[in-house]
Amino acid sequence: MKWNLRWAAAKQNIWRPSELLPRFAEYGFTPSLSKVSALWSGIPVTVRLDDLDKMCAALNCTVGDLMEADPVERVAPGAEQGQSQERAVGDDGPGSAGPRPVPQRGTGRPRSLPPN
Repeated sequence: MKWNLRWAAAKQNIWRPSELLPRFAEYGFTPSLSKVSALWSGIPVTVRLDDLDKMCAALNCTVGDLMEADPVERVAPGAEQGQSQERAVGDDGPGSAGPRPVPQRGTGRPRSLPPN
C-alpha cells in the first residue's frame, strides 16, 4: 500500500503535521503530535477504521485518496532463488487432485467446557 497523507493534506494547503491537529480536532480525532508526525512521515502499520474515517472527513478526501493499492508481483512456487522443491507427502505436483483428508466423525459425546 502507498500512504498518501501528505498528498491529501497538500490538496488542502496543509504543509506540516502540526497544521493537521486543529483540523483533526474539528472532527473528534485528537492524536498526539508525535502520532500525527508518524502518520505524516511513514506508512502506518495499523490505522483504526474510525480514525481513518475522521482523517478523510477532515481532509475532505476518500480512503482511496489516503491509501493506494501497490500491486504485488505474483511469485511462482519454487521460482525464488534458493528455494527448495520440497512438497508435502501425497502431493503429486501442481494441478493434481491427490488424496484429501477425511473428516472425523464425532463420538456423540458433548465437548467439555474450556478451563476457567
